[in-house]
Amino acid sequence: MPLKPIVTVTNIFPEIALEKLSPHCELRTNDTETAPTKEELKQFASESAALITYLSDKIDADIIDQGKNLKIIANYGAGFNNIDVSHARRKGIWVTNTPGVLHETTADLTWAMILSIARQIVPSDKYTREGKFTGWQGKLFLGGDVYGKTLGVIGCGEIGKAVARRALGFNMRVLYHQRNRLPEEIEKELNAEFVSFDDLLAQSDFVTPHVPLTDATQHMIGKEQLTRMKKTAYLIHTARGKVVDDRALVDALRQGELAGAALDVYENEPELAGGMTELDNLLLLPHIGSASTDTRNRMALLVADNVLDALAGKKPRSLVPGWSGAV
Repeated sequence: MPLKPIVTVTNIFPEIALEKLSPHCELRTNDTETAPTKEELKQFASESAALITYLSDKIDADIIDQGKNLKIIANYGAGFNNIDVSHARRKGIWVTNTPGVLHETTADLTWAMILSIARQIVPSDKYTREGKFTGWQGKLFLGGDVYGKTLGVIGCGEIGKAVARRALGFNMRVLYHQRNRLPEEIEKELNAEFVSFDDLLAQSDFVTPHVPLTDATQHMIGKEQLTRMKKTAYLIHTARGKVVDDRALVDALRQGELAGAALDVYENEPELAGGMTELDNLLLLPHIGSASTDTRNRMALLVADNVLDALAGKKPRSLVPGWSGAV
C-alpha cells in the first residue's frame, strides 16, 4: 500500500479542516502557536507534498527550493505577500489563499473600529473599570459623530463594497477611489460616488483602505496623504500593513493632524512603530479582521479543498493571482 502524502500545518488550524484532510494524507501539525523557524520551514518543505502556512511564515526562495516533492503552499488567509509567489511558480508549486470567504467579517470589524475610535469606546471602558466614573459629565469622552458623515473607501473590492454597504444604515455619504470605476448599478446600490484619491482624502471624515499590497499601494497613505485629510478625520486600517506608513501616522496623530486612527494591521507586523502604545487616539488590534469562528472555519475548509485538489493532480480552486500571471 503506497504511503500517504505528507501535509504539514505550520500553526493552529481548525479541527473541521483537519478532519477533512486526515483520510487523504499523513498530517503533521503544530499545536503550540509558536511560529516555526526558517530551518524548520525548510525541513517541512523538504518532507511535504503540501504546506499549510500562516501570514507570519516567510516562505522565501530558500525554503521553496527544499520542496522537491512539494505540490502546493496553501496560505491560511486572504493575503499572500509572505510567499515568494514568482519563485514558487517557476518551480511549478501551486500557491493558494482564501479569497471570498472573509469579506463580511472583515467589514464588520472595520465598522466596529469606526465606532470604537470615533466614540472612544476603549478608553471609556478602561476609565469605568478603573472606578473613575462618578456620574454623567458634560465633556466626558466627547467623540465624533458617525451618522450622516462622509466615508471614504479606497479600493471597492469585496471588502470595500461590504464596508460601503453598511454605511447606508448610517445615512453616510460614501466616496470611493480605485483604478477602475464600478458599474453604475453597483454605485447606485451602494450610494457611492467615484472621486479622485485627493478628493477622497480631503472630503472624508473616515478613510478606510481596502487594497492589496503591491508596489503601487505600498505607503499609499504616508505623510503627504495624511496632511490632506481633515484634522477631524479618522483613518481605519484593516488591509495590508505596509499600505500605511506607520511612522508618518504616529507623527500625524501626535501633531493633531488627525482626530484618530484604528489599526488591525501593521507595517512590520507584529512589531509596532515607536510611540504607538502611548497614543490615546489610536486603537490597536491584533490582526483579527477575519476572527470569527464561522469565518475561520470557512477559510480552513477552503485551504483543505485547495490541498486536496493539488494532491489529486488538479488545479486548486483559489490560486493567488500572481501564480497564474494575472495582475
